Amino acid sequence: MTPFGGSFIAWVTYGSVLGMSCVLIRTERKKRRIRRHVRILKRRFFYPRNVILAQDETDLLLFPPLRAAWALKGQTSCVPLTGFNAKRVVFGAINLKTGYRLMEARERHRGEDFREFLWQIHLRYRGWKVALLLDQDSTPTARKSQSLAFALDIKFVWLPARSPELNPMDHLWRHGKQAICANHQYPTIDREVDHFTEYIQGLSTQDALRKAGILSPNFWLR
Repeated sequence: MTPFGGSFIAWVTYGSVLGMSCVLIRTERKKRRIRRHVRILKRRFFYPRNVILAQDETDLLLFPPLRAAWALKGQTSCVPLTGFNAKRVVFGAINLKTGYRLMEARERHRGEDFREFLWQIHLRYRGWKVALLLDQDSTPTARKSQSLAFALDIKFVWLPARSPELNPMDHLWRHGKQAICANHQYPTIDREVDHFTEYIQGLSTQDALRKAGILSPNFWLR
């Protein structure tokens, strides 16, 4: 089958010109389907109590990510590290209309952790029609997660595979790590999580929507 016929040849490898073309074509088709689906959801959710959220999660490590930093000319900038590395997973969702952010830190990234965050979304938007834009990770695609979402009246809208740039929360995570986590180790991982979540939650509505890329005239869901 040709890459334009609705299916893709099995031997396509990523990195080849043909492979990249197939991925781009498939992603564009998926984006168009999602845009149509979101428009249908907006028409179906004609009453005020409806919401479309973008959901994602990110890892925070005690050892900081290294970014560009000032240093004396000819000298290397040092980032002191101490102790053992530690990790937390921060689940988050942003309202594409109001910019409201819902976040929860967990010790692990497992199905039960994701489902606990679904409960948090349900409690925050009880009585609302919720559409959740998210990546096709193993935790939300699990049968238990999809069953819980159905029971809570949360509709999953899947983003194309390997397309983190389409998820507004991914852009918000990147900004938060650059501003809060880079080049500096906190005394404890819990202190780092507190600073990170407080910073993201403390952004104004306009800043949050802008950092997430939602206010961009090129935002792909427009």
